[in-house]
Amino acid sequence: MLGRRWVQRVEVRGPSMQPTLAEGDRLLCGPAVRLRTGDIVVVEEPGGGGLLAVKRVAALDDGAVVVLGDNRSASRDSRAYGPLPRAAVRGRAWWRYFPAGRAGRLAGARAEARTGG
Repeated sequence: MLGRRWVQRVEVRGPSMQPTLAEGDRLLCGPAVRLRTGDIVVVEEPGGGGLLAVKRVAALDDGAVVVLGDNRSASRDSRAYGPLPRAAVRGRAWWRYFPAGRAGRLAGARAEARTGG
């Protein structure tokens, strides 16, 4: 981490974000300073196990975040555990770097994420 800028790498596991993301996709995530509906985020799921999940922001309300998987039939998300505290968001995904044939900016990622702004 350099000052307030950092990059974290995560690997997608499971089908909850299909068709946007597939099992084995590897993503770059940055700070989730300003979230918006539609952002793809890495969140810590409730339950104390420290399990991280990749989901899409569906709603923001008074310090809480509602997250959903793009593949609703295969996703454990806010429909099961309710809104998450804003502090549960560990980062915002903005770039898929693997597999190389699908590499590029993620749909819904904003240009400011690429520059750290």
